[in-house]
Formats: sequence, structure tokens, C-alpha cells
Amino acid sequence: MIRSGLVNMIREKAREGKSAYANSKETGVAENTAKRYIDRPVTQHGLKGRVKGSKLDPYKPQIDTMLQQGIFNCVVLLERIQGAGYTGGITILKDYVHPHRPPKSSPAVKRYETRPGKQAQMDWGICHYIDENGGIHKVPAFVMILSNSRVKYVEFTKRCDFYSLLRCIVHAFESFGGVPETVLTDNMKTVIDGREAGKPLWNRRFEDFAAEMGFVPKVCRPRRPQTKGKVERLVDYVKDNFLPGRQFHDIDDLNRQAINWCQHVDSKIHSTTGKIPLKALSEEKLLSLPGLATREKYKWETRKVSREGFVSFDGAKYGVPWQYSGKEVRVRILNGNFEVYDGEVRIACHKAEYTSGKITWLPGQYHGLAERGGIAMPFPYARQAPANSVEVRNLSIYDQAAGVVSHG
Repeated sequence: MIRSGLVNMIREKAREGKSAYANSKETGVAENTAKRYIDRPVTQHGLKGRVKGSKLDPYKPQIDTMLQQGIFNCVVLLERIQGAGYTGGITILKDYVHPHRPPKSSPAVKRYETRPGKQAQMDWGICHYIDENGGIHKVPAFVMILSNSRVKYVEFTKRCDFYSLLRCIVHAFESFGGVPETVLTDNMKTVIDGREAGKPLWNRRFEDFAAEMGFVPKVCRPRRPQTKGKVERLVDYVKDNFLPGRQFHDIDDLNRQAINWCQHVDSKIHSTTGKIPLKALSEEKLLSLPGLATREKYKWETRKVSREGFVSFDGAKYGVPWQYSGKEVRVRILNGNFEVYDGEVRIACHKAEYTSGKITWLPGQYHGLAERGGIAMPFPYARQAPANSVEVRNLSIYDQAAGVVSHG
């Protein structure tokens, strides 16, 4: 058997029009050998063209499914397939995902860096989740980030109203262990009532809240969300990195996972600052938190008890003693419990419910109501005495009361 290089030479000369005899003379092989290789069809080597298997191959169907669900973040994809047994790296995963990734373009903006302790940025993001029946629901997410250290806080709520905003801000400051000098936000209606001559007209209640907490509120220019780019990116980060593929039981469970996730990502080196956010937090030199009493009062809301003896909160109804029907009470959620107070007295405590329409009764909620004839509130009334105990009075008493003078 002759070498492949000599075979190629014989075939090259044949293509030039040379006969087997001429080939044999020039290459030094027998004429019959030259003729055999000229007439034999060209075949590929047995290994030529064979593609080596990849560690990623068994997981491509799983990856394709996640790509169809809109999950393109390779860090998230890597975590999912590692949970299924993948032992390869992220580079080959990125190469596979890249052709499937939708194009993304955004205008260039200048990045602003602030000194430690100077600023935090906050915003709301509307996220989505699928319930056990396949229904899609919206859930607001409050996010705040310290601009220098990049330490993050994320809290999901049922509402993004004024009370929820103040409560989330207090929770964020408590998580950070202090208060930044300024808090930058967009032009949300719970913060400003509008603008006059280009200047914001602050919501009076929010302005009072900021003064009590010790920070100066700032708003970015209208239609310029890039001004608070750090928190804008955090909203996207939550949607793209935290939520995809996550499972939770209720908002309370989701918030516990969000806290753990923030601590996890803040323990890694930040790609922009080159620092670990949790370690950089000590350099922030935040202002001291206000007293506990000041912070706690912003965790309460006021509700009016219905005639049936229920308090509505976040779509659920909680029972209270019927005697409080029609009264205003203070409510809060603490450690997964919904508490109802009349002044400083707790009158009801339930496990917090996060399902809209859920009704929770209080044991003994209507005890004694039948004896009162359904009357919930006290009011002035006369009382009938037994017939044998009616006092007998002289009729002259009533004449005196009416101003009648008796002449004897």
C-alpha cells in the first residue's frame, strides 16, 4: 500500500491528462498500481468530518426550552443545567446561546459616580409570575441601590401605593443599616404632585417622611430615566436574573428569597466598581437610622372595620371582634402575621394571607352579638323595669316639673 501523498500525486497527474504508463514512469510505481488508484473513486477517511461530542449536547433540549421562555441570561441558564448535572463551563454555553439572543441596542450615556454615603436610587418595577393554574399575574417590586457600594434591596408588594412606598423605604434603610444623604427617584405621583417652573412640587406627606427619616429627596429630569441608571439596571437585573425559573409559595416567601439573592450577588465582585458591595458598604458612612418609634409608625396603616366586623388589607379580609365594627384601627404585617390594634391594644392577629378574596374569621368574632340584638356600638337608651318594681311617685312632682302652682 502506497502513501496517501503519492496517491494524490498520481491522481493529480491523471487530471493533467497523463496516462497510467506515464504516471508510472514519473512516480516510480508499477503501471497497474498507478491505473488502480486512477480508477478508484475518492473516499473520505473514516474519521474525517466527524464532530466531537460536547458536554453541552445532553442539555440542549433543556436550554432550548428556557430560550423559548425568554431566558437568555447565561448565568441563569448555567445554574439551571448545573442543577441537572452539567459539568462544563459557561463559554461553550454562551457560544450556543449567542445566535438565539435577540438584538439589543440602547443609546450611550455618561456614567456618574457618587461619593460614599451620598446617594441611593429607588424605583418600582412591574414583574410577572405564573400561578399553579397557568394564570399570569403582575407583582410590583420595590428596588433600592446605594450608588457608591452598589448594595441592593428588593421587596415585592401587593401594591405600589404611598403606604407601601414608605414602608419599603424604611425596610431598605434598616437593611443597609443607615440612611443616605439623598434618595433619587423618578417623577412618581406618590413623591411629587407635579412641577412648577420646572421645579418639583413635593407631596407634603412624602416631604414630611423624608425629613423624619433624615434624607433629602431628589427627582430625575422628566423623560430622562438614565439619570438613575443604576436602579434602572437593577430592575432589569431582578427581572432577568432573579425571577426566571424561580418558584415561591407567596409574597412572604418570595421576599425571603429576594433577601438571600441580594446578599448572594452583593458578596461577589461588582463588574463596574471592581469591589465586593457588602465589603464596600462599610465605606458608605451612612447617616444613623432614626429611632425605632419613628421607623415603626411608617409600617402601620389605618383601616375602618366593616359592619360585618372585617378589615380589608391587600385583597384579603380579616375578622376582628364585632364590637369594633365601624371603628378605625391600625394594622400591620409583622413576621408573617397580620395584626390589628385599637390604640395600643392588639385586638386580632391572623396569619397573613396573600390570596385576593381570602376571608379569615376570628374565633369568637360574634360572641355576644345576639344578646345585643345586633347592636355593635353603645348608644343612650331607657331601660324597662319589672312591673312590680316600678316606683310610685306623688303626682305633684310632675306638676312642679311642669311649672304648675297648686293653690290649697
